[in-house]
Amino acid sequence: MEPFSSNTIVQKRVFTLPHLELESGETLTDINIGYECYGTLNEKKDNAVFIAHYFSGTSHAAGRYAESDVEPGYWDTIIGSGKAIDTDRFFVIAADCIANLNTGNPQVVTTGPKSINPKTGTAYGSSFPTVRLTDTVRAHYSLCRSLGIEKLHAVCGPSMGSMQALEWAALFGDRVKRVFGAIGGGLAIEPYLISLLDQWVMPLRLNRDEGLVASLELVTINALSPNWAHNMFKRRPFAITEALREVARTRAAIADADSFLRLADAVRNFSVRENAKNISAKILWIPCRSDSLIFPEFAERGVAEMKALGLNVELEWLETDGGHLDGLSQLAQLAPTIRRFLE
Repeated sequence: MEPFSSNTIVQKRVFTLPHLELESGETLTDINIGYECYGTLNEKKDNAVFIAHYFSGTSHAAGRYAESDVEPGYWDTIIGSGKAIDTDRFFVIAADCIANLNTGNPQVVTTGPKSINPKTGTAYGSSFPTVRLTDTVRAHYSLCRSLGIEKLHAVCGPSMGSMQALEWAALFGDRVKRVFGAIGGGLAIEPYLISLLDQWVMPLRLNRDEGLVASLELVTINALSPNWAHNMFKRRPFAITEALREVARTRAAIADADSFLRLADAVRNFSVRENAKNISAKILWIPCRSDSLIFPEFAERGVAEMKALGLNVELEWLETDGGHLDGLSQLAQLAPTIRRFLE
């Protein structure tokens, strides 16, 4: 098999879960989850690494769907042959979440508000049940078991993905050996971040169509930093307005407002404090110094709480000035730390 590289063509696969009882008490049926794999699962099936994606992300963590793709997956700089998450050694699985935001992307497979409710024959829309990150994690666990994988060498993810990684470790205890979270906070959502999420969804509550563009504009600027804005627009300060609006319009063209609301609600209710005692995994936490979304002090408090509970956690800082999104694009500079942790 050819070594996995940025130019490797990856195949989107689909897993169907017949039913899932949600934390809300409701039940979802015929749940479709899109996923992709990189590397080879060994005979013992003990070399699997699961990748959980960020709020507006998808399963596309590495490689390309077609040679014509402008860019590879979002974590391609650290996933691949000889990279930090080495596909010569590990079998990497990345999956779309329930109620994935990007329903207009033909490569995204998810069950969410845009899906057909089998009871009515029409799209769920705003009637789609409340979901939590734990619901997505349980669906992903069923996906892994369908591949014959009972234990994971590691669960990794940035931002909302780091929350899911902790959910994995809290829900499944000794079935998860390691957790690597990038640009994450702690064991529970911070009050200030709840307020930011409230601001994200406010435009949607006022107007679904134009509101989605405004909401995604807020997501984008929060994920960047003042230094990024200064460096990009210092000679044309008002150009930032149209630049952010254009990015938001592009993202809104494939996004769904009801899915945005469901995901925002899932994140604002994140907490593993009650189940933290079940975590036995070693943890690597890599926040970003310039993060203006999940602020550095959130990570500092989070790591302190983990250590106070006796968890085995290592803290390493991403010393960049671009903000939250550097946790997607700049992690290769910490590749030796990630590689050592996984090995």
